[in-house]
Parts: sequence; C-alpha cells; structure tokens
Amino acid sequence: MASKFYQFKATSLQGKEIAMEEYKGKTILVVNTASKCGLTPQYEGLEKLYQKHKDSGLVILGFPCNQFGNQEPGNAQDIQEGCLINYGVSFPMFSKIDVNGPQTHPLYEYMKSKQGGWFGKRIKWNFTKFLISPEGQVVDRFSPTSKPENLEKDILKYLN
Repeated sequence: MASKFYQFKATSLQGKEIAMEEYKGKTILVVNTASKCGLTPQYEGLEKLYQKHKDSGLVILGFPCNQFGNQEPGNAQDIQEGCLINYGVSFPMFSKIDVNGPQTHPLYEYMKSKQGGWFGKRIKWNFTKFLISPEGQVVDRFSPTSKPENLEKDILKYLN
C-alpha cells in the first residue's frame, strides 16, 4: 500500500508544483526553515549531509516558514538568494508555508499527526525535522536544536 505522504504536493521556490511522489524510494528529511533565525546556520549542516548522502538516496526538503518571530519575512527570490549565497543550499526548497494554525500545509498536518512532539502536534520553532523512510513512512521527528550532523546515524538506517 502506498504511503499517504506521496499523495501531497507543494510549490517549489521557483513556483513549480512538485508531487512528493517524485521522491518515492528516497530517504527524506523535511525541515521548516527560516533565514533570520539563530538556527539558520543549520543550513550549512543540512547541505553537508545532503552532499554526503544524496547519491545513496537522501533528499532534504526545505519549507520556509514565517510563523516564528517573523524570521522568514522575504519573498521567494530573497529566500532563494539567501540560501544559495550564504549557505550554498542545493537541496530542494519550497515556497513559504504555515506549519501551525488554520493555514497549515496539508503535508505538515499529515507529518504532525504521525509524529507528535514535546508540545503535542504543534511545531515548536524553525528547523523542526521529520525523517521519512523510502516507503514514505514518517519514522522520526527531531527538535529544532537537533544538529543535522547528529541525525546522520538515524538517516543511515534508511539509505540504500
């Protein structure tokens, strides 16, 4: 049975609709991001992780969000330029979404329903991470302060 994860779609920073099904068979790390956050340097660690393991099936999906301290105020172009210029981000980045509240993106509703956190299902802050298995199962959730390099052992369990 196909995972519900693959039924979702999201809009890339370039304005293209992307089906999560495009990532079927990959190990996916989904992260809500912000470019003006104390945790923003995690982009660097995420990119290193992506470069190290993308050929083994890892993909990282970044979802900018402005719901925490107005730390992602820019438009798509600002976000894209900031990610590229400051951190060399090459993994897929999506357009700005809500991860909590009435306008929560359906993908986040789904992931939160599968992996709650310390604060129930709410996302606590920027850089909350969800690990998705190659079968599309939401297998883990990591706090905003979990450094990307510390997730490697968990990710390796699911790589080809």
